[in-house]
Amino acid sequence: MIFFRFLGRILDYIQNHFKAFIFLLLLVVLFAPFGSDNLQKPNLSVIKIEGEIGNIDKIMDEISQATHNPAIKGVLLKVDSPGGALAPSVELSLAIKRLASHKPVIAYASGNMTSGSYYASIWANKIIANPGAFIGSIGVLFQAPNIEELAHKLGVKEQVVTAGAYKQMGTITRKWTPKEKAAMKTLVDDAYAMFVRDVSKARKLNIKKSTDYADAKVFLAQKAKNQGLIDEVGSLYQAQQELIALAKVSHPIWKKPQYDMEKFLKELKANSFFSLMHLENLAGQLR
Repeated sequence: MIFFRFLGRILDYIQNHFKAFIFLLLLVVLFAPFGSDNLQKPNLSVIKIEGEIGNIDKIMDEISQATHNPAIKGVLLKVDSPGGALAPSVELSLAIKRLASHKPVIAYASGNMTSGSYYASIWANKIIANPGAFIGSIGVLFQAPNIEELAHKLGVKEQVVTAGAYKQMGTITRKWTPKEKAAMKTLVDDAYAMFVRDVSKARKLNIKKSTDYADAKVFLAQKAKNQGLIDEVGSLYQAQQELIALAKVSHPIWKKPQYDMEKFLKELKANSFFSLMHLENLAGQLR
């Protein structure tokens, strides 16, 4: 019993000072040097485009920092995304175009570089793809469900007041009219024409043969290269070496993506919480 009381006191002490311990550990992780490279400024940066493209604030901030930081001599754009909304994809494309006018940019397709994520990557100095990566899907899609029958079964009736013949265009509560479909088709066709025009210009492709490489087709890396959509098929290591050569960096020091640290902090917070809960339960059992 004396042993368990003693152990309980130790656990009480750990519990009471656990947060302070974690805080000190965090300070060590954040500020302690782990090698000579940590004492030097990074000269190469990695920017990731992952998942669906929607809110691009963080990526745009990273691109802006890389553009205006004279210490960064080149940027590796690592892409694994099925695309997303048109406007943010175009915004990324224009930002990367500006970045590439200041310093070398290599885009590497690690998984998917399709639709909006391909649009975002077209102005890189070179596009390299993993042999198993999917490339392309140069197309535009607008879709919405029709819940008219479901609403009818549930007894839900819509009350709408509009001004303008097309104000309810794209509604999900009824079938679209032929006039609305035609207007949406024009909108989609215009967006598609812009997509194809920008790809053909950036990749120096014949726009008159766009049905060969566009038309929403998806290619495996080697066929994408044959179509001129990418420059090389290779590994991440090859993409890194290409960037080092273009940036003319003799001693590469990579800047890690910002969210790696954020992810670490979240994991640390979660692990600290569960560890604390475990200690509390254990201390309660020993009392």
